[in-house]
Amino acid sequence: MDTAAYTIPEFCFAHRISRATFYNLMKAGLGPRTMQVGGRVLISKEAGGDWRKAREDAGRHPVAA
Repeated sequence: MDTAAYTIPEFCFAHRISRATFYNLMKAGLGPRTMQVGGRVLISKEAGGDWRKAREDAGRHPVAA
């Protein structure tokens, strides 16, 4: 069964990133949109797709240092 949203550990596993990387991305404002559901933080499949697209776009157009 495919779910409509990821938990943080599921998102990290699915995208092959560590939880530390996830939290660093969130701190930098580069993480996916999240939602609070009860006491849980979830990431919708749509937010995950949008996040992947944004990361792909950023890779194509890197910011000059």
